Amino acid sequence: NPPILVFDEATSSLDSRSEQVILEALREVAARRTTLVIAHRLSTIIDADTILVMEKGRIIERGTHGQLLAQGGLYAHLWSLQQEERLAKSA
Repeated sequence: NPPILVFDEATSSLDSRSEQVILEALREVAARRTTLVIAHRLSTIIDADTILVMEKGRIIERGTHGQLLAQGGLYAHLWSLQQEERLAKSA
């Protein structure tokens, strides 16, 4: 039982349904541990306590999902793009 877990793009190539199954399992495994999740698919990290947005190796934004959306920065822009893409695929 390691005290720190690192997941690097753990759901990047999964469909939405499989992603949800994996995310639920990861939540159970990560409970009461420090967990670092590296993700480009932002739906993977919306429940994180703290999200760090990096650009060119530097942290440019930090906060919860809601805080980052409210800031209207890069995270909010990427979230919007990913949601538009998800809606286009389901149409």
